[in-house]
Amino acid sequence: MLGSSFRTVRRLCSTFSSSVLLEDCSLQRHLNNIIGKASYGASSVIDTENNYTNRATGSIEIGPCSSSLATSAHVLRSSRAAARRPRPRRVRTRQQQKKMMTDADAYSAIELALDSVVKIFTVSSSPNYFLPWQNKSQRESMGSGFVIPGRKILTNAHVVADHTFVLVRKHGSPTKYRAEVQAIGHECDLAILVVESEEFWEGMNFLELGDIPYLQEAVAVVGYPQGGDNISVTKGVVSRVEPTQYVHGATQLMAIQIDAAINPGNSGGPAIMGNKVAGVAFQNLAGAENIGYIIPVPVIKHFLAGVEESGKYVGFCSLGLLCQPTENIQLRNHFKMQSEMTGVLVSKINPLSDAYNILKKDDIILTFDGVPIANDGTVPFRNRERITFDYLVSMKKPYETAVVKVLRDWKEYEFTITLRPLQPLVPVHQFDKLPSYYIFAGLLFVPLTQPYLHEYGEDWYNTSPRRLCERALRELPKKAGEQLVILSQVLMDDINAGYERLAELQVKKVNGVEIENLKHLCQLVENCSKESVRFDLDDERVIALNYHLAKIATSIILKRHRIPSAMSSDLIDEQKGLELGLVCSR
Repeated sequence: MLGSSFRTVRRLCSTFSSSVLLEDCSLQRHLNNIIGKASYGASSVIDTENNYTNRATGSIEIGPCSSSLATSAHVLRSSRAAARRPRPRRVRTRQQQKKMMTDADAYSAIELALDSVVKIFTVSSSPNYFLPWQNKSQRESMGSGFVIPGRKILTNAHVVADHTFVLVRKHGSPTKYRAEVQAIGHECDLAILVVESEEFWEGMNFLELGDIPYLQEAVAVVGYPQGGDNISVTKGVVSRVEPTQYVHGATQLMAIQIDAAINPGNSGGPAIMGNKVAGVAFQNLAGAENIGYIIPVPVIKHFLAGVEESGKYVGFCSLGLLCQPTENIQLRNHFKMQSEMTGVLVSKINPLSDAYNILKKDDIILTFDGVPIANDGTVPFRNRERITFDYLVSMKKPYETAVVKVLRDWKEYEFTITLRPLQPLVPVHQFDKLPSYYIFAGLLFVPLTQPYLHEYGEDWYNTSPRRLCERALRELPKKAGEQLVILSQVLMDDINAGYERLAELQVKKVNGVEIENLKHLCQLVENCSKESVRFDLDDERVIALNYHLAKIATSIILKRHRIPSAMSSDLIDEQKGLELGLVCSR
């Protein structure tokens, strides 16, 4: 997942992780688009130790034999050939001029990158969700980054996810400098690093952000991919610009597809067009050749602006809708859409969204902020290009408003809706924090998360408990702070013998009270005043324990399994806060 470690990350996005999801395919097709199709990476075609030009790939090399010399020789040979055939001379000269301009741009990109692109060394340790009181063994990985204004380094979130120690090294220096993660946004796969050492910043230059490149415009991807230790540059052109699934954050955001190879280690490196940054390299398409993706400048600026204003990552806004295309003429006739009307059908609304109290099921969304929405859910973008309209939603700042025109009961209405980031019922990712847990009489309770399901292996969608998997993908929260709490496993003891078959079931009630989340379950058990405590689970299953004996058994089981605490640190802090509040009230 991090930097140079090459593996496909399989993660499903929550139904409402992006602002709008169009139901234009079956679940299986949706899974195929998400699972196993992309992987993190970075590109590596040239190494500065090999002083030559790779003509097959068009890559440019830093070294005594620069690409400009090889290009000049090639132009001279073409010119002599053109003298014998004067008619095609003009066409050939244009081709050579175009190549010279492309090579010059790439060489300029290299010069820019030398004093701004850095290599990042990360030591990370991910949580063990089956044994949430401990981490997995630490691992080392590498990635790339580049300097931006304000003495900051921009890189990918997956390069430093679950980090315990981060070092950076600039080009041409043998020294590694300690770096700290200032802000990280896992949805957009971006992070900001800061380095306190004044020595590191000597001679460093920052790169400026540009604009979204047009199709077929040339870009140069710079970084430190696997296969060598020195800086590397790969040339390519823009193939496609559209919302794409971000593998790390399981979010649908705009991305730029390029034909430059992006391999492990180049993650976080800049894609340079002219003398400015066109994007950040972050993933490639597994099983395909030379299909890489870069994060475009609008997404980068949205991330940086949020950090600048609030001091931390604020997320991307969502309407909280599940929409269906209205491409079928019979469907449009059913909802009395006139011939000039276009839009999408509202199928489902997230109860936590502002739209829940404004829009209704079967509304037809016609426009968003005055931009007409086509029957396939797309809106105009640049010159004869189209993208899904959730791009307009995602670029809004938190708590900004949007004007939505809808068709309801054959009449048109305009509504103003406040947009904000929304959290799914089952978290899609949970980096840089320890998982929550609570142990009582050997019963291990945890909130359901997709990282927990990932512990079942790469094919977790088929190997994890089917009921839990379906709830993780489909269910919506009814109120803020709600969690699905499950009995993860039973640490065997005399007091819980016979209950081991009830593992992996959802916990519904404690002593007849419906639980809201793990924190609520912990409070109900810890403050129990009855002789016995009862847990109601899925399938009408029941667990009953003598409360006094269960508390004694809990201490014995913790000692036997070398578990430091019966609850995670976040629950301990919450419990201390409650106890302090009770003391003050007395």
